[in-house]
Amino acid sequence: MKNTPVILWFRQDLRLRDNPALIAAHETGCPIIPLYILDDHNSGEWKQGGASRWWLHHSLKALNASLDHKMVFEAGDPLPLLKKLMKETGATEIYWNRCYEPWRIARDKNIKEALEGAKSFNGSLLFEPHTVLKEDGTPYKVFTPFYKKGCLGRAPKPREPQAAPTNLNLYSYRDGTLDDLKLMPEIKWYKQMEQEWQPGEKGAQKRLRIFIEEGLHGYKEGRNIPAGINVSRLSPHLHFGEISPNESWYAAQEAMIVQGCEKDGEHFMSELGWREFSNSLLYHFPNLPRNNLQTKFDAFPWASDDKALLAWQTGQTGYPIVDAGMRELWQTGYMHNRVRMIVGSFLVKNLLLHWHHGEEWFWDTLLDADLANNSASWQWIAGCGADAAPYFRVFNPVTQGQKFDPNGEYVRRFVPELGKMPDKFLHNPWDAPDNVLQYAGVSLGDKYPKPIIDLKASRELALSAFSQI
Repeated sequence: MKNTPVILWFRQDLRLRDNPALIAAHETGCPIIPLYILDDHNSGEWKQGGASRWWLHHSLKALNASLDHKMVFEAGDPLPLLKKLMKETGATEIYWNRCYEPWRIARDKNIKEALEGAKSFNGSLLFEPHTVLKEDGTPYKVFTPFYKKGCLGRAPKPREPQAAPTNLNLYSYRDGTLDDLKLMPEIKWYKQMEQEWQPGEKGAQKRLRIFIEEGLHGYKEGRNIPAGINVSRLSPHLHFGEISPNESWYAAQEAMIVQGCEKDGEHFMSELGWREFSNSLLYHFPNLPRNNLQTKFDAFPWASDDKALLAWQTGQTGYPIVDAGMRELWQTGYMHNRVRMIVGSFLVKNLLLHWHHGEEWFWDTLLDADLANNSASWQWIAGCGADAAPYFRVFNPVTQGQKFDPNGEYVRRFVPELGKMPDKFLHNPWDAPDNVLQYAGVSLGDKYPKPIIDLKASRELALSAFSQI
């Protein structure tokens, strides 16, 4: 019946454009109850971290405004909440876009078995994990064949993006307020994030437009420069579904033609492919966030050093590019991808600290904290995952800084105490003569820490530890 409402359960799809579940609900002609449930009941250890909750609050606020403030906000176990809402409104159908974390898959399966009217769609991925398999039906463990043979070969072409429905028929229902979810941190440590980001669908559209117009040309090489413009910064928008990967994919394809930047566009599309690969790994190997994919690493002799871990977390290691990255993360909720690799390598290979420490810290501090990307990437940098970097590949933070931040623009922004150091010694201030340090106002061990470990010695220790397994 046209007057019977349907429930639209928003999850990681906080947008109106190219939202398959929303479009399907709208096409019924029935009034729509837009619902969001904060599910800390089923998520267990994977409930959202502090930075993600800050973003979620603002993203939901923006979405609610675009839905004429008709959203229903709930917190708890979705199944009884959905049953209660259906009973009170007479709704018999629920529409949602699928999520692919193991705990969400298990939860949604139970809901579908309990509620006959549940209908789900793909609104989060270009290629669903079960559609990208090798010829023998097994999942890929190496990115290049996954992407080229699977995604670009056998898998169905990604759905073309659809416009947002107009004249939505929204159902008025009593509800709690967004503030009832208590997503905002009590301590206002997020002030700089407010200056850096615009959560929500409008912010996502603006970010994509800026990237396509200003950052796509030159992306293939420029994406490695932390202070450069050739980065999309779309990751939190994609994680919360404020923009679909499909829209990003086809926008890049169109720009490749208009701008004549085929290699840059293809490289950006392959980065979206890495996001697909991470989700595929998590889907097929649900223990990815905790268990080494390469089981030989179960015997790796990890160190235990709380002091070194704290120095890494707070950007006080004495290695400028590492410290800049960790401070960028704390201040802005984001870290440049090249720098993520540098700080990750430093943690697991120079400090010999378990990759779980890095994964957990990123989970709480990253705005784009995504279970698939986070766990797959940490296993990659540790050398224990699928298609992983060889363990003997240890990023040297000095040479990495000199190569990718040669003028020191990135380091000087986040490590201002080194602001007057000349470029020659910016990434290795311990090599600077005393008169240079004095001129720059840098006192090692006082104003800026001395290196907490020796790079050469720690690399040799890491290779020795690896040889034991």
